[in-house]
Amino acid sequence: VYAGVLGKIIGVYLGRPFEGWSNKRIEEELGEVNYYVHERLNHPLIVSDDDISGTFTFLRALPDHGLNPNLKAKDIGETWLNYLIDRRTILWWGGMGVSTEHTAYLRLKSGIPAPKSGSIALNGAVVAEQIGAQIFIDGWGMVCPGDPERASALACEAGSVSHDGEALYGAQVVAAMEAQAFVEDDINKLLDIALTFIPRASVIYQVIQDIREWHARDPLDWRATLRKIEDKYGYDKYGGGCHMVPNHALIILGLLYGDDDFQKSLMVTN
Repeated sequence: VYAGVLGKIIGVYLGRPFEGWSNKRIEEELGEVNYYVHERLNHPLIVSDDDISGTFTFLRALPDHGLNPNLKAKDIGETWLNYLIDRRTILWWGGMGVSTEHTAYLRLKSGIPAPKSGSIALNGAVVAEQIGAQIFIDGWGMVCPGDPERASALACEAGSVSHDGEALYGAQVVAAMEAQAFVEDDINKLLDIALTFIPRASVIYQVIQDIREWHARDPLDWRATLRKIEDKYGYDKYGGGCHMVPNHALIILGLLYGDDDFQKSLMVTN
């Protein structure tokens, strides 16, 4: 758990100074990111960040509901209302229809319970399928060591407070892999297990299968596979501020081309 928390924080602080940059700009201005680049960009390293604060605040739903292992979205939605301070803490407060989490918060505050608060039916597919469901999910994997089924179920409930569709599937994959990683260190076995919890017809399922196939064909050139990802699953095809599908693809890219090395995995993904 300590390693998982530390890895999360390292990942957030490593990538934060160039969040939103294109791969082209990163390659031209930074090259391969093998260590913190905040000083080169005149950014502070340690700052408050929703990716970290949300991850651990939403877990308070567990003790607040008697450590119920069958926690539901409605319970976690109540935790949002109990701990978030409007336009001040945890979230990116980008406004209704712009920030997925802010949109969900406004739904909750108006009396619409989770999971309806995060539904495609209410908020539209583009808003509901942004990356937040995956950003805030690590804790649910860490509280289910060796139990990917429970982690996947909790990830789905937690994610559906604010998200829906492909966003939930990406979150379930990450949470299941993190839970199973307590007892299994083979990346491909972790992916095999995680895929059992999402629909075979989903885009996330196809993304993972495609990248595994491209990696099998060319296990050395991650840039060649990145180009294939951009062609088939790029941000030009999946709209909004940061859609789940292209971002999840980069996680899989980093895991497969990282050669079981934390530093290399982060470098490829960044």
